[in-house]
Amino acid sequence: MAQGTNGGLALTLEFVFKDVVRIYDTDAQGIAHYASYYRFFTNTIERFMKDKVGIPYPNVNDELWFVIVETHAEYKRPLRVGDVITVTISPQRLSEKVIRFQFQILKEGEVTTTGYVDQVAINPKIWKAVNIPEEILKRILNL
Repeated sequence: MAQGTNGGLALTLEFVFKDVVRIYDTDAQGIAHYASYYRFFTNTIERFMKDKVGIPYPNVNDELWFVIVETHAEYKRPLRVGDVITVTISPQRLSEKVIRFQFQILKEGEVTTTGYVDQVAINPKIWKAVNIPEEILKRILNL
């Protein structure tokens, strides 16, 4: 379990997801294209929310969606087609409306990429930010 703080709000857990770099993830040189890293991030969030939190994602219900508002990635080592990767995700509450998913991508135990995805909870009927329901927030942060 990962531990840490950001503005007094605890980073509470880590979830691990395995993936493979596919041919469509790479450029002409066989190196993973920058956009593919966001696929790895998104696939990991989807699996985490379904398997560990137990809610549909990104559309939780008719009154709650999660939308991406900021992303960041730092590429430390290249990934190539066929590489088996491990993606770790650590959710962190930034506010009552925003959750940050921090990531590390590892190949053979070595960190190749770090990054994060910030998501805001919204009510899609009015397209306004809303508080993340406490029950869902607890399930995200305290598994």
